[in-house]
Amino acid sequence: MQPLPISDTLRQHPQWVAAQAHVKPGENVVAAAGVDLDAQRRFVPGLLLLVQGEAGFRLLDAAGGAWRLAPGQQLKMQDQGGLGLLELSDAHQRLAHWPFTLGEQLGLQRLSEAFERALEEMAGQVHAPAGDDAEHCPTCQAPLPPDSEECPTCHRELHTPPSTWVLLRLWRFAKPYQGQLLLGFLLMLGATGATLVAPYLTMPLMDDVLIPFQNGQPIDRMHVALLLSGLFGAALVSWGLGWAKTYILALISERIAADLRTATFDHLLGLSLEYFGNKRTGDLMARIGSETDRISVFLSLHALDFITDVLMLAMTATILFSIHPGLALATLVPLPFIAWLIHLVRDRLRTGFEKIDRVWGEVTSVLADTIPGIRVVKAFAQEKREANRFKEANANNLAVNDKLNKTWSLFGPTVGLMTEVGLLVVWVTGIWLISHQSITVGVLTAFLAYIGRFYGRLDSMSRIVSVTQKAAAGAKRIFDILDHVSNVPDPAQPVPFDQAKGALSLQGVHFRYGSRAVIKRLDLDIRPGEMIGLVGHSGSGKSTLVNLICRFYDVTEGSIKIDGVDLRRIKVADYRRHIGLVLQEPFLFFGTIAENIAYGKPGATREEIVAAARAAHAHEFILRLPHGYDSLVGERGQGLSGGERQRISIARALLIDPALLILDEATSAVDTETEKEIQKALDNLVKGRTTIAIAHRLSTLRKADRLVVMDRGEIVEVGPHDELIEQKGHYWRLWEAQVRRVDQEEGEIVMTPNPHQHVEASA
Repeated sequence: MQPLPISDTLRQHPQWVAAQAHVKPGENVVAAAGVDLDAQRRFVPGLLLLVQGEAGFRLLDAAGGAWRLAPGQQLKMQDQGGLGLLELSDAHQRLAHWPFTLGEQLGLQRLSEAFERALEEMAGQVHAPAGDDAEHCPTCQAPLPPDSEECPTCHRELHTPPSTWVLLRLWRFAKPYQGQLLLGFLLMLGATGATLVAPYLTMPLMDDVLIPFQNGQPIDRMHVALLLSGLFGAALVSWGLGWAKTYILALISERIAADLRTATFDHLLGLSLEYFGNKRTGDLMARIGSETDRISVFLSLHALDFITDVLMLAMTATILFSIHPGLALATLVPLPFIAWLIHLVRDRLRTGFEKIDRVWGEVTSVLADTIPGIRVVKAFAQEKREANRFKEANANNLAVNDKLNKTWSLFGPTVGLMTEVGLLVVWVTGIWLISHQSITVGVLTAFLAYIGRFYGRLDSMSRIVSVTQKAAAGAKRIFDILDHVSNVPDPAQPVPFDQAKGALSLQGVHFRYGSRAVIKRLDLDIRPGEMIGLVGHSGSGKSTLVNLICRFYDVTEGSIKIDGVDLRRIKVADYRRHIGLVLQEPFLFFGTIAENIAYGKPGATREEIVAAARAAHAHEFILRLPHGYDSLVGERGQGLSGGERQRISIARALLIDPALLILDEATSAVDTETEKEIQKALDNLVKGRTTIAIAHRLSTLRKADRLVVMDRGEIVEVGPHDELIEQKGHYWRLWEAQVRRVDQEEGEIVMTPNPHQHVEASA
């Protein structure tokens, strides 16, 4: 097999020497690729080698694993919630797996192709590797199979139907309460047993008291009192135990649901921005809110009822067979038909309820879009359009529910019919047995009492199929969040990062969205305390570069270092504590002015908050508010002007005293006077800090130490303003275009009846 060229980058890999130690004499390395995550999705460098020797091919792991290639093995890559997973498996089981970030994807794809060619060579079916003319997947760049448009690496089912077994995964949340659950189960067992006492006591009441009395025998009052006391005592015990078990299990289920809700939200906050890019707010709100409520109701009511029903059926069947086996068998006649019916509708209900959940998420998404944007809706008089959007989503939800109800409406009455037929069979069989003196009337009466409970519970169990499938669909949607892995993981052994000087180094940085390269071959060194201005046309990669520096995304190739340490070796939270971010559209939370300023430092004193507000030139307008710093800010900062919101966001950044400051179009959405106030605040903010600023108005960046001009994801010019103007390159053209536009705008503002004067002003 022709070996693939091993790049210098791989030969300088930290694990290259360790991997070479596992190569036997006479073996050659035919392919190699790096992996960068451990089983907990933390950054740990790893290396895989495919080697060939006289005994055949082997796959080696630098950590010490070794697997000899054999027919039937597969080395497949798959997307696992924004990260990649490489799996080695045979026909029976998974042999090994390696998580990795997308930066290692291309190298591992080449390793997988070499693995396939090695298996083909072993089987005597050598095929030439895909050439440059072969079609490739637009997402992962892997060669597509002949006559296929579907990539086997990337393709996966988006909406797999939920399985009822997903409910068993809730045990991880129930495990802390296993003692209380055991107590609740024992109470349930006692309560269920107590309810079965009454039918059993009807036999002596009928055979020993009522029927002899009809035949002329006197009633034994003491015996009757004892039997009636037993009935009353059983009812009291059943009531007391039933109340206790319902109360305890309801408390536990609420706590399980609360823990599930908290864990889901915590995990959601830990996911990267990429996850939120293709998710709708209303859908995520529905998952964390209504789905966890549905699971809580299922656990506290329906699961409890189901377990009670199972216990009741088991105990009742035992008692019935102990009384009369033949009559008990006649009682069970409808069971196979009901079980077949449940199996028939279960899959339809499961997929139907999962679809209902997704459609309901669309309804809530319309609300989540419209209500926060109500000002825009009214400004463009689009109330009718939004009403129609909601009506359409609601109609879709109605249609999906109607379709499912056709199945469910037939299911319940059919089960009821089966139970009535079963009751009729018991009557027929019981009358025939009495006529042949095989049982007494008391036995048949007890049977009918037990049968009422038996079929009642059977009907209840059949109806719980619906709520179980609803809960399974909800649990799947929640575990879809919990199973998603952030593509910006923390390292396994993070480097302590308490103090930051602010020196940034970008080396060979590449980044792509799918198959589209956004940042290419980017190298840049930023000194501590230096102010860098990022300029360029829209789409040139400025905001993407800022996102990489903030580590909202990880680079696909190359590295970004702060103070000489790779960002991927630092815990995300530790790194971001040193970043101050001022956005074009500042986001304020519902709460007081002081709470919004102290958002990045919740324990800040009032003196620190006021000092930050003064430095941000926000103190004066805050004091003019009705309650000063305790004035409530509406949702998303409603009630404040754009400039006021921006100055509060600057104060928020000042309070945490960041070493690295990011300004993303901080003054582009305000008027000239407000811009002057914000610029004064920014002058205080940038002092002594490494600053990276993106600005629409190039004039605001003239104070920058260096300007970095970007075009199509690459740095094309670097230097101070005056130097770049003299070069008359990309920056000069941007500057000239903006100066001409400003002159034209100012000329159009001059209002004079003399057209010649207007022309002069425009010139």
